[in-house]
Amino acid sequence: MSRAVRVRGDELETERGARAKKRSLAVDRSTSSRSPGDLAVRSSHSHPEILFAIFEPDEAQSGATQGRVCDVAESATEESSDPPSSPIYEPYIPDELAADPVVRSAFKHAMAKYEAEEDRLADLFTMDHYWHQPSSCLHTDSRFLPIRELARDAVLLAAKSVILLSSFLENQLLNKCCGLWFQRDGQRKTALVLTSAHLIRKDDIHKWKRQWTGEYHKNAKVIVHLLDNKTTQGQLIYLQEHYEFAIYEVQVDKPVHLPTFNDGVHSGQDVFRLGRDADLDIKITHGNLAYDIPSRYERCHYMYFLRDASSLKLLHDDGGPIIDLEGKVVGLVNNQINETFVPSSILHKCFDFWRRFNCMPRLHLGMTFSPIKFLDPICIERMTRKHKIDSGLIVEQVSKESHAEKIGIRKGDVIESFNGKHISTTIELESMLIDLCWDHFDQRKKLNAEKDVSVKIFDATKLCPRTRNLTAIVSDCGEDIVKGAYPIMGEEAMSVL
Repeated sequence: MSRAVRVRGDELETERGARAKKRSLAVDRSTSSRSPGDLAVRSSHSHPEILFAIFEPDEAQSGATQGRVCDVAESATEESSDPPSSPIYEPYIPDELAADPVVRSAFKHAMAKYEAEEDRLADLFTMDHYWHQPSSCLHTDSRFLPIRELARDAVLLAAKSVILLSSFLENQLLNKCCGLWFQRDGQRKTALVLTSAHLIRKDDIHKWKRQWTGEYHKNAKVIVHLLDNKTTQGQLIYLQEHYEFAIYEVQVDKPVHLPTFNDGVHSGQDVFRLGRDADLDIKITHGNLAYDIPSRYERCHYMYFLRDASSLKLLHDDGGPIIDLEGKVVGLVNNQINETFVPSSILHKCFDFWRRFNCMPRLHLGMTFSPIKFLDPICIERMTRKHKIDSGLIVEQVSKESHAEKIGIRKGDVIESFNGKHISTTIELESMLIDLCWDHFDQRKKLNAEKDVSVKIFDATKLCPRTRNLTAIVSDCGEDIVKGAYPIMGEEAMSVL
């Protein structure tokens, strides 16, 4: 059952007919022409002026017609009393006057004036598509004809929430990342931005692939580039190192567009990755969702964006959204090198936790895993035939001196269940680890405490099952997996020589 706050549209007074009002408008989803991405819910845990992005859990996808609340901006257009500009006509010389030198001189002057006017028109914002060559795959690629209209509307809807952020150390640029609006406080005139923690991470981005956790410049100056070309400074509110995202608060005078997040995704579906360049132009890359086995230094909760092989890699930053064909956010890009992202189902649980307990914890198990489900069917069939193992998580790494190591869990073992619950993917595991933290905090326990988890293990060496109690740590820090190593000294060193 989702813990996301829901507000029915019929419980709110519908505002009608006033452009000057900036407040909320209750919308019936079944009859409204407004897209779901324009809608948000009020938070019941805070001031009634606070609006929060909508999360749609997987189980809510089957025809739900729940009311929504949207943040409506004032849109007053002043009509100009100036007369319209004169039409522009191209001059020409009638045939019978072609030899007249006076006419030819007048024509030359008129043509110069005409060309100057044409150049002026070419600079209009509505005409720049003639000289600005679009890089979007949706413009020219015929492969997208079946979904072009859906994708266009989805991109334009989601783009309203996508902004650019820059970080600086002593006025030297540190990094750039995209971000998403996800909460608005109308009374305080502030909004919260969700972005990648890589915005303020130390070290070169190419080193990140070989590290579990890094260090962060929490005091870095962060500039938020608003879509009206104005800028404002962001204040760091929360940094989640394990899931690698950050939340910044900014002052905003106008309402912002809050996206809709979709928890329900499936492997292979069409998605688009969005970002912004230095000119704030939206960048679009098509791909497909995929579950996969994480590499050694990738988090268990990662999902993967499989970019079209023929597509150029147009985006070189993190923090942008992955959206579906309805313009709903299905994940947040956290590593543009490997094109991995944090799925919305994890973000959903994190934000619910943060709104209630002001933190985003998970259990640290001291292990990494590979899901049997994602192996080659030949390997799965062999395991099933020889050992009757067809699901579970293969232990890939055990952190040195962790409790998992102390109770005898080794690389290659299979974890069949946690607390009696069978887990088939690392995404499911991550979700379960957060849920266990709910129970922990409901019992009024705190961060950095221990929690016991019953694990059923299939020992791959002795070929037998066993059940053990694993003591895990409740933490909102990044989990480091320490590789087992020891120094060669004294007589051991001599024996090697």
